[in-house]
Amino acid sequence: MSRAELRDAGVTDADIRAEVRAERWTVHGHQTVATHERALSDTELRWRAVWEIGARVACLDGVSALQAGGLTGFRESTIHVSVVHSHTVKSLAGVRVHKISRRSPGEVLMVGLPRTRPAVAAIRAAHWAVSDRQAALLLILTTQQGLCTPGHLLETSTTVRGRKRRAFVRGVIRDLALGVRSLGELDFARLCRARGLPEPVRQQVREDAQGRAYLDVRWACGLVVEVDGVHHFRGLAPVDDQLRQNRVALTEDTVLRIPNIGLRLHEDEFMEQVAAGLAMRGALAV
Repeated sequence: MSRAELRDAGVTDADIRAEVRAERWTVHGHQTVATHERALSDTELRWRAVWEIGARVACLDGVSALQAGGLTGFRESTIHVSVVHSHTVKSLAGVRVHKISRRSPGEVLMVGLPRTRPAVAAIRAAHWAVSDRQAALLLILTTQQGLCTPGHLLETSTTVRGRKRRAFVRGVIRDLALGVRSLGELDFARLCRARGLPEPVRQQVREDAQGRAYLDVRWACGLVVEVDGVHHFRGLAPVDDQLRQNRVALTEDTVLRIPNIGLRLHEDEFMEQVAAGLAMRGALAV
């Protein structure tokens, strides 16, 4: 509990000191009192961060706000809180304080642990991430686990802007919100031209006994590239995609699959694979 909560309950500072001397309670900073002597849990550490930095000005933000809201599958030992830049606060071990220019109306959830709403937290977490890969992962996990919708992320990105990797974060959010190949076949063709690769045929129709299949891009030499948006990884879409890919492969075409997010993170590596595929089929001088 915080000292303020204890005072509201009629517990004085003298009472707290007596409990600490009796080794029943433990003080964790200036504002945080544990009514036990065990190590603090993750939730208790987050409360401590807010109370010690300043309950009136600080709230959980970024990945810490997402974790408090239920995010799983991602570990972060540092607790992230945000304060408006005009506030002066002290540093605290294990806590990273982020200064933000302003708070948007309604961005903070005040029920339970004070924390930013998932869409705000996810965008800031992406900007504060240690790499583009981690930034993309946090945005994907937030939508995959239902903490907020891709559309809400896209809407929030118009008002919440970070200082780092702005274009990258906007691109990933757009991919998630549209659920399609936002790079698109035209953009993929641009990447090919930039590397001196022949331009492919886009959206080629392939007829077989099972029906009609649309290939994202294909070269006459038989190399096919499928650029997969996030919708390709939902529900039964991977099964349908694999059936289609197998049908194409049985015609002796070679199919390369490139996740849209992967192309943003590893553009050079994927495009090198495309060049290698063209070279193997004699469509590119080595």
